[in-house]
Amino acid sequence: MVSPWLVPVVLVVIAAAAAAGWFARRPERRAGAVTWVANSGYLRSLAGYRRRIRVLRGGLALGAAALALTSLATASLTARPVDRDVRSEILATRDIVLCLDASGSMIELDTEIVQKFSEMVESFEGERIALSVWNNTSRTVFPLTDDYALVKEELDAAASALDFDLDAWVYDQEALEKLENFLVGTVSLDNESSSLVGDGLATCALAFDASDAERSRTIILATDNLVLGTPIYTLPEAASFAAERGITVHGMYASLTDADSASAKAEMQEVITGHGGLFLEADDPAAVSGIIEDIEAQQAVDLDADPQLVVTDRPDRWYGWLVAGLAAFLLVVWRVRT
Repeated sequence: MVSPWLVPVVLVVIAAAAAAGWFARRPERRAGAVTWVANSGYLRSLAGYRRRIRVLRGGLALGAAALALTSLATASLTARPVDRDVRSEILATRDIVLCLDASGSMIELDTEIVQKFSEMVESFEGERIALSVWNNTSRTVFPLTDDYALVKEELDAAASALDFDLDAWVYDQEALEKLENFLVGTVSLDNESSSLVGDGLATCALAFDASDAERSRTIILATDNLVLGTPIYTLPEAASFAAERGITVHGMYASLTDADSASAKAEMQEVITGHGGLFLEADDPAAVSGIIEDIEAQQAVDLDADPQLVVTDRPDRWYGWLVAGLAAFLLVVWRVRT
């Protein structure tokens, strides 16, 4: 609240006004004004009388509660309820593209990686996020957006679709269809190539809009770097292409046991770190926090973030209670009087 001290002040004023009104309207009791009626004591035992007394007492209690609620709502609205948030307009200039290898060798690992992506999103405020998946061609699952409800929904759907055991003897048809629908657009008619990492990274680098604006741009690349076929861009070429566009590329390496995994890992690490990015293994517990800290540090240095206090009026929090209390009070008064 902007002026919280007004709450007790207004409540005291209301209480004083109520007390003054009570004593001002209270009639003076004179001895001659009282009329005693003989043999009327039995009235208190009548069912109708007792019911009326219960209604009166209950109504007075409810009326007092409704009046107290109305008074509190009035006092709170007078104090001007607000939300205070420390924000920086600079935070809204961060763009992050999640770049996911969806080839056959990565399917079993992708669910966990997408869940890590989801963990990152929980710590973001104002950043725009995009998700691109690729095999020998690329598909944008969702473009850059700060609609975190949509982002969480899409990431949850991706994690569910990718949670599929390709080595199972029997496939769940519904799960298979869900996976196939998710992978639509990531595989071309060329069955002789797979996991074209350089092309996937280059496509992710093209996912950023507003190229003339001063923005912090980051790609989080998740792959095993096992390439089958001849890509248009090699990984080093794609990393250089991203660097030329002012994009920082962080690598999350994930791989099942494979004869070529050691050399693929070494190449990816050299390329990523050579352009100033972080190279982390997807199963590293520090992977998420490390990337987040680097993004925030880059933001602070590159864009000189200056947090500001944003105050938003929130009368809606008490206006409903005011209306409800006043309506209840009027209803109780009407019921008691009738």
